[in-house]
Amino acid sequence: MTYDLIVIGSGPGGYVAAIRGAQLGMKTAIIEKYPTLGGTCLNVGCIPSKALLDSTEHYHNAAHTFQTHGIDLKDLKVNLKQMISRKDDVVKQNVDGIQYLMKKNKIDVHQGVGSFVDKNTVKVTKDDGKSEEITGKNVIIATGSKPASLPFIEIDKKRVITSTEALKMKEIPKHMIVIGGGVIGMELGSVYARMGAKVSVVEFMDSLIPSMDKTMGKELQKSLKKLGFEFYLKHKVTAVKSTAKQVTVTAENSKGEEVEVKGDYVLVSIGRKPYTEGLNTEAAGVKLNDRGQVEVDEHLKTSADNIYAIGDVVKGAMLAHKAEEEGMLVVEQLAGQKPHINYNLIPGVVYTWPEVAAVGYSEEELKEKGIKYKTGKFPFMASGRARASMDTDGLVKVLADAETDEILGVHMIGPRTADMIAEAVVAMEYRASAEDIARMSHAHPTYTEAFKEACLAATENRALHV
Repeated sequence: MTYDLIVIGSGPGGYVAAIRGAQLGMKTAIIEKYPTLGGTCLNVGCIPSKALLDSTEHYHNAAHTFQTHGIDLKDLKVNLKQMISRKDDVVKQNVDGIQYLMKKNKIDVHQGVGSFVDKNTVKVTKDDGKSEEITGKNVIIATGSKPASLPFIEIDKKRVITSTEALKMKEIPKHMIVIGGGVIGMELGSVYARMGAKVSVVEFMDSLIPSMDKTMGKELQKSLKKLGFEFYLKHKVTAVKSTAKQVTVTAENSKGEEVEVKGDYVLVSIGRKPYTEGLNTEAAGVKLNDRGQVEVDEHLKTSADNIYAIGDVVKGAMLAHKAEEEGMLVVEQLAGQKPHINYNLIPGVVYTWPEVAAVGYSEEELKEKGIKYKTGKFPFMASGRARASMDTDGLVKVLADAETDEILGVHMIGPRTADMIAEAVVAMEYRASAEDIARMSHAHPTYTEAFKEACLAATENRALHV
């Protein structure tokens, strides 16, 4: 079978690329090694984790805030089996939706492991060992990533687990130790802390979510402490030992002293690494760099002139929406269009509660670049809408150019900031100034007023409600 476009991998980058290709009239095939489409994001990542985050937030509110709202409950308890079942149903709805979109757009789905025979030929090997070969004018590698670990840690998937196992626990941990204070660890740690688990975070850097603005890490730490989290920042993990019922994490603190933390589960959450296993990239002349990423140019073209790569398998942030944008960019280029991506304006989100969201430069990056800036902040404690919903943790921080007033970075921690950040992305795409946002009418009372107030604060410190 010969195609205009073959996509290897059906995660958000891959399936979006396939759909866009079909929309543009390309005969398209997608290859997926797992029985269901959607990749990590839909099956064991973004979607199931948000389902559990929402369920546990409902439980946490029922336990801690309902009485204040005037709602009395008796005999409240977690039905973990039902919670996991609902999560599975949410996943099924989403992956079934992708299957439907493949049919709707007349995209051929080949189930099996894709590996290059040459730059135009891909062999698809099924679980039973049988294989078929398909050829394509252009190929997109969208094989994503998998959880990273440390060489001395044995992930047994029982006591020492990754995010995949954390999404299908059979019991609520008594004490979960999270190695890594990044996005995934804080989200999944929140899930179990809300249900009563003690959560200890061991992080090598001096801040949580270290890739984001330092203010966000400090504010998130304050909020998570209220959930009962404990933190071992600036600690280097040196050993992880497990028995049938207990795990011991040994770490070295900033003074070089040995620290031991004992729990019943350890979640290894130190990031993800590109997944290219079985691709046989050498046969197609596709080069990988020393980090295992597929090397690409500014058009996402690999060292083979008809093969492209997108998403987690190439450089840049490992985000589903970044992969989607790259998938569309590649396919639209192939169709002769002139798309673009401004990587600085791809937002990042942490789905804890409060949520953390950011776009543009952090304060640390602006200092490093020597760019003169001004700062405006507004706390949710001063927001009428946040007071009404009892979501007063956090703040909005706006960084604007000291001379031109152009917004250079927006950092939010608070209620629904995952949705609120879109306004900042739009503003920055059109190179708005803080004054522009300050002059725009925002409905009252809403959480988004906090963004307007932070912009007012950045322009001559004239926030109205603090």
